[in-house]
Amino acid sequence: MQPQTQTMSLPTDKFLTVAINLLNKAFLENNRTEAKRIYRDIEEGKTVSLTRLEMEDKSQVRIDLALDHREYKGKLRFTSFRTGLTLLIAQVADALREEKPLRTFQNENDPGSILFGFTAVTAENDIPSVLLLGADSRRGHPSILLRLAYFDFQQFEDQLAAGEGNMADVSM
Repeated sequence: MQPQTQTMSLPTDKFLTVAINLLNKAFLENNRTEAKRIYRDIEEGKTVSLTRLEMEDKSQVRIDLALDHREYKGKLRFTSFRTGLTLLIAQVADALREEKPLRTFQNENDPGSILFGFTAVTAENDIPSVLLLGADSRRGHPSILLRLAYFDFQQFEDQLAAGEGNMADVSM
């Protein structure tokens, strides 16, 4: 007998609030040693459990975190990652506070996979990197996977030239 799963929805603004609060707590508010431990795990391709979220009906959903850095150019370091994440969190927080429209993109092949329309651009040694946040509902599992992913900068050149997104230089 398979366990039953229930589909529940959370408005995008509330979900993003939860997501950035969890990321902020794990990497910015946490002590550096613990934040680096979590970073090392996701940098090595592991999935890390961040919390269990209790829904209105008292059911619980586990929220996990993963990092896809295949398209990052160069050697990804904790400082570079943290700088990009700080920009991403700030951009989402500003949009939520100002009640701006929240853009999302859904994967045609996987309707449970969403990419949020916020880009955090950093440059290390004059090589730009773009960090985005996505989420995957895991079919058959009471969990959501937050996915931080680096994308090829050239995919976003038009958007960045128009002044959208944030950019920071990372110094080592």
